[in-house]
Amino acid sequence: MTDTDSLLAAFDEQMRMRIPANPSDGGTYERDGPVLRVTYPSRAFIGTPRDIGVRGAELDRLIARQRDFFAARGAAVEWKTYGHDLPLDLPDRLRAADFVPEEQETLLIGRTEEMVAEPVLPDGVVLRRVTSDADMRRIAAMESAVWGKDWSWLADDLISRVAAAPEEIVVLVAEADGEVVSAAWLVFKPGTEFAGLWGGSTLPGWRGRGIYRALVAARAGFAVARGVKFLQVDASDDSAPILRRLGFHAVGTTTPYVWSPPRS
Repeated sequence: MTDTDSLLAAFDEQMRMRIPANPSDGGTYERDGPVLRVTYPSRAFIGTPRDIGVRGAELDRLIARQRDFFAARGAAVEWKTYGHDLPLDLPDRLRAADFVPEEQETLLIGRTEEMVAEPVLPDGVVLRRVTSDADMRRIAAMESAVWGKDWSWLADDLISRVAAAPEEIVVLVAEADGEVVSAAWLVFKPGTEFAGLWGGSTLPGWRGRGIYRALVAARAGFAVARGVKFLQVDASDDSAPILRRLGFHAVGTTTPYVWSPPRS
């Protein structure tokens, strides 16, 4: 087994179909046959093992049952797929059931001890761990500016996570003259050897100056202090090359397929 294979095998074994003992993300977890259904206040989520174990018409019925479950609740749902999943025709069957693919990302995994470094920041920029509601709203405002969309929901999500289990999330901001110019968070996965890296968006005028790398190094420091062995990222095409240079391994791809209620 290659190094990449062993990393992917650890991810498949520990992180898929995982039901937290004490969920801190506001989700309600339940199994329906071979799938894990998670209902969040915003968008719902469906996870599967690598091999979903059913084929053909039986798979079509399983997909339709999930779609109809959330349709009855008027909720959008994301079916998380990976490039190495079986059966190979799962994406085609999701499309046939009106699930729409979003942008493909790269699944990256790194060994935490190899990611730890002293964060190097441009002059005038400082990193700070934040926990207050006001800071979460500042992060959401920064994300809204980066993406040109209303990301106010992110503040509510981060606030609820910090309130429910402050030991399971580390939220960091990079600030310049009191302005949030970038933010990222580390989410621990109790009962596994993994933690996830999320966020990392940076205002356009501050990109290319090492802030993203500094946020990775800082979060790796928190992770290694907790004995976390692996860091996992679903990376965009912009982030993946940076993370690979930092020592992360590209172990596969991931694509969300989303079903949304029809507009009335």
